Amino acid sequence: MRLAVDTGGTFTDFVYREGNTLRFFKLPSTPLDPSQALISGVRSLAPKRISLLIHGSTVATNAFLERKGAKVVLITTKGFEDLIFIGRQARPDLYDIFAEKPAPIIREENIYGICERISPKGEIIKALTETELNKLSNWLKGKEFDSCAVSLLHCYANPLHEQMIKKVLENLQIFDISLSSEILPEFREYERLSTTVINSYLNPVMRRYLKSLGDSLQGIDIFIQQSSGGYMTLNEAMNFSVHTVLSGPAGGVLSAKFLGELLGENRLITLDMGGTSTDVALINGSIPITRNYYLDGFPLRIPLIDIHTVGAGGGSIAYIDKGGILKVGPQSAGADPGPACYGKSLLPTVTDANLILGRLLPDCFMGGSFILDKERSIKAIKNLTKRLNKTIFDIALAIVRIANCHMLNAIRKVTLERGYDPRDFTLLVYGGAGGLHACSLARDLGIAKVILPKSAPVFSAQGIYLSGFVKEISQTVLVPLEDEEKWKAHLRIIKDRARDYVKRWWSAEGDFLWEVYVDLRYLGQGFEVTVPLREPLREAFEEEHRKLYGFTLKTYPIEIVTLRVRVAEKRQVESLKIESQSFRAPCSKTKVYTEKGWIEVPVICWDDLRVDEILKGPALVIDRYTTLYLEEDFVLKVLEGQNLLLLRVNHV
Repeated sequence: MRLAVDTGGTFTDFVYREGNTLRFFKLPSTPLDPSQALISGVRSLAPKRISLLIHGSTVATNAFLERKGAKVVLITTKGFEDLIFIGRQARPDLYDIFAEKPAPIIREENIYGICERISPKGEIIKALTETELNKLSNWLKGKEFDSCAVSLLHCYANPLHEQMIKKVLENLQIFDISLSSEILPEFREYERLSTTVINSYLNPVMRRYLKSLGDSLQGIDIFIQQSSGGYMTLNEAMNFSVHTVLSGPAGGVLSAKFLGELLGENRLITLDMGGTSTDVALINGSIPITRNYYLDGFPLRIPLIDIHTVGAGGGSIAYIDKGGILKVGPQSAGADPGPACYGKSLLPTVTDANLILGRLLPDCFMGGSFILDKERSIKAIKNLTKRLNKTIFDIALAIVRIANCHMLNAIRKVTLERGYDPRDFTLLVYGGAGGLHACSLARDLGIAKVILPKSAPVFSAQGIYLSGFVKEISQTVLVPLEDEEKWKAHLRIIKDRARDYVKRWWSAEGDFLWEVYVDLRYLGQGFEVTVPLREPLREAFEEEHRKLYGFTLKTYPIEIVTLRVRVAEKRQVESLKIESQSFRAPCSKTKVYTEKGWIEVPVICWDDLRVDEILKGPALVIDRYTTLYLEEDFVLKVLEGQNLLLLRVNHV
């Protein structure tokens, strides 16, 4: 059996297949040790049945955001010791004189500058001597650290000096080593340095977690989902943990792409609203991949699915700031203690607001296995009414609106701010809490169509289940486009490295899709454009350059900056039946509070809906792990697989 597991901040999701049916369930996450929820879920399925487990993990992300990573030493070229602190001149907010830099992940006294120098062409300007290596060895002997990052100037062009340092480290029995020439053999010193240090900061944390997981689940082949949408081996994840920082949300975008192909929708805005955050992405015919991502202020130059995250989830905490303004998030109540209605806290959250408004039924949460404490939600939000002079229902409505505003801003980031009109796209909403906000978000954006999948509560885990192995190998070359013989020779070397990797870890090459991408720029430009390799290459570059910048320079020389080879396991898009949750609602009608006051709405079980059935709002459509609040200006049509299509009435 193939099992996919997505560990979130509030719930851990499990997806597996029996026959032609995709089955799933959820368990509360265990934040102190995320593996406990995963192991409990595996054991409930009888581990002997499971042969392969693909895991989307938040361990690396949480360790970084909470600054609970390893104690790192950094070895870099002498004179560049402060680069990790200086960064680039660009600031996130140009006029904010109170802006603070992100909390550091390495101490100044743990950085060693070694005398060596390599040119951008790979020529050795100042050789690395035995004397320097002995000095480094003596310095390291006096340090206490968990891992070592090595990032030397221009080592992407010639990794010799980094390899020499690696031998010294291994002789000292230091084996947790991150070389920038292996992590990111590309130019731009700050980004390469930052990515390497982050990898070194996270490796020991991931290694402990994954080793413990492997020991607990012996006999099961475990793979780890990458941020780029495919998975890698357990051993790779231990050494290249930087590739796991967005592994869970990446699965959701993959799943959206698969479902979009089945439904004939290739222009999608994906919105994943879970318990802790909301993740948004734009699919305009293909999965959006970026190599320019900032993790809490630090650049990551790795391929990952372009996802924008905001702290607006079901567990986002509402509070009143010093100015007397109601705010929501980004802090979350998480799985423990959770929202007030979980019975462990008095933290007012978005979930509590939806419960008070009648959009969540207390007896239906988790299929009735977990009864929500509505009185506790009322008590928590009542604490906010004392300062705002509003009714508890108006405060709850305001909390939902503010959470919606955060999500709307996230959607605008990936659409309007990039030149796309959201009205030209279909909104695909998933995550356990997404259905409660789908109609409001679509209305505010002017979007006419919304899709809510039957598997919405575990949609990211479903994408992880459907994903395959992916590996990208890149190399900065800095060669004129006209020098075709030289850059094609570099490309052959990169392809050979990719083939060697596939032969080492996987089956025959025929099972994989091979893609080549090229980063190009006009000679002297500060940034490059990535295009798939096709002939004529100049025409492909200029077509993309015109699309991005509105002009081309017909006679100007073009430079090939970086070559990339991407190997992906071929996975067939298959229409699998989503299991019935066999859930029965305890009532046929309920009351929901809206801007117009209380209204009575029918309560409908998702499993009772039939293909092509039409339902006009308002209504609550309830399943074991999620609820759809169908607002009065929307109609619902049931698609194949019991996926739901929501249409605004004036657009039908």
